[in-house]
Amino acid sequence: MSTLFLADISWLGVHWSLMKVIGWAGNLLFFSRFVIQWLATERKRTVVIPVAFWYCSLGGSLLLLIYALSRRDSVFVFAYLFTWIPYIRNLYFAHRERRLNIAPVSASSEAETVAPPAGQ
Repeated sequence: MSTLFLADISWLGVHWSLMKVIGWAGNLLFFSRFVIQWLATERKRTVVIPVAFWYCSLGGSLLLLIYALSRRDSVFVFAYLFTWIPYIRNLYFAHRERRLNIAPVSASSEAETVAPPAGQ
């Protein structure tokens, strides 16, 4: 095991730093969204994109943007600069839909008790 770690803080040939950890965490988080979507689709036997997919997309792309900014790589920065916009938009719609699915139940039952009976 000691041969995996070298004196210059490298492991498996990767020279580690805080920014390298952030970059790899972003890659793993971004990759995990595909696994989440695949498993959800297999479970329901239809194409499903769960809310966790959008959270992993957002978190992974933001971590990769931080890493790209630290590397000062304009191509890499541009690739992740605007990806958060559709992710946040989709999360907004998902949470709004969830909220609306809960709200009409109480509103409709309240409206039924307040409305006068038909024919009066």
